[in-house]
Amino acid sequence: MKTLKLIVICFFVTAYSFANVSTAEKEALIALYKATKGTNWTATWDLNTSIDTWYGIKVEDNKIIEINLQFNNLQGQLPQEIGDLIHVKKINLGFNKLTGKLPLTLKNLKELTSLELFMNNLEGDIPAELGELKKLEALKLYSNKFAGNIPDSLMSLTNLKELLLGSNYLTGNIPKEIYALSKLQKLSLMDNKMDGEIPVEIAQLTDLEELLLSTNQFTGNLPMEFMNLTKLNTMMVSDNNLNEEYISASGKNPPGLMNLEMQNEGATATMDIEKE
Repeated sequence: MKTLKLIVICFFVTAYSFANVSTAEKEALIALYKATKGTNWTATWDLNTSIDTWYGIKVEDNKIIEINLQFNNLQGQLPQEIGDLIHVKKINLGFNKLTGKLPLTLKNLKELTSLELFMNNLEGDIPAELGELKKLEALKLYSNKFAGNIPDSLMSLTNLKELLLGSNYLTGNIPKEIYALSKLQKLSLMDNKMDGEIPVEIAQLTDLEELLLSTNQFTGNLPMEFMNLTKLNTMMVSDNNLNEEYISASGKNPPGLMNLEMQNEGATATMDIEKE
């Protein structure tokens, strides 16, 4: 009789441990596992154990709120089911081997504050649907194969502090509506194929600390209004088609160096890769 009671108790304890997270969320994680060859991950999951023991998964109040699987050898495309993780706040899948286009179901992740998919092989356009993620504070898509224009919808992400889209194949102009990103601290569009003039509206981003626009096809002059960006400590605009060649500068208030032309070909930028 005691044995039967213990079996029943163990059954309910086990059932409860798996019932903490909704079925939809659990199935979404399993879909991610299967779509990205989870058995080959550096740190893999035992699907027979409780979700809160799975590597890189943070559970709070029976909800999956964080996924951190960077440097974990994920290979393949992100599944549509990822959009069922409706409570997740942070996703970091950087430094992996993800391919294909971003699933449009990402727009369902209304609680998302940070989306980090850098250093992969993702391609296609940056989905306009990302503009629906109103709580997003960090969007890091650099070092992929994204093409096309920056969606105007991203200019409605007024909580953004970091917009890092460098080292892709983006084209077109910087949206003039970028002034709406009033909390922006880091903006990187370096190493793309963007053109047009650098909009003066960037000067309205008074919290901006890093501005990385080098290695594109921008034309015209740097707006003198950038002198008012008192928090700016890193600026890179070299290797464009600007009317003058400018020194890439870092340090306190580098816009003061804006009008200094490069004196020789030996002058080099102070930073050539994305900064975290």
